[in-house]
Amino acid sequence: MDIRLGNGFDVHAFGPGTHVTLCGVNVPHDAGLVGHSDADVGMHTVTDAIYGALAKGDIGQHFPPSDPQWKGAQSHIFLRHAVNLATEMRFAISNVDCTLICEFPKIGPHAARMREVMADVMGLDVARVSVKATTSERLGFTGRGEGIACIATAALVRP
Repeated sequence: MDIRLGNGFDVHAFGPGTHVTLCGVNVPHDAGLVGHSDADVGMHTVTDAIYGALAKGDIGQHFPPSDPQWKGAQSHIFLRHAVNLATEMRFAISNVDCTLICEFPKIGPHAARMREVMADVMGLDVARVSVKATTSERLGFTGRGEGIACIATAALVRP
């Protein structure tokens, strides 16, 4: 068996808005996230984790922010592309683990829905998708409430 692990990391700053989109779920908040696309830091990070496991670069190589066609794009497009690439390379996604890092908004009340949305986009059983959160104990840019960071790991298997 060929087992591959990939990791992803992404950050987005807070800006104007009334909600943040995290792992495909709109979470009410007194700010939005700034980015070229919909700034879904969760989906971006999982996408990069899959690309990393495949040794196929990162989200910016596949969807350059300099390309205006991706302005405001929904991040499920990027995630679906990574999943399809894994399939083309004959890999199955065994599981993904996504950790959102922020002081607010609170993720816990939305985590189950985030898992469902991510599982649906990736064509996985929800039991294979983890979405959780932690704070940075009020340290750094996330601790100061300037934005959200995310780390993710993806495990891929080819028999």
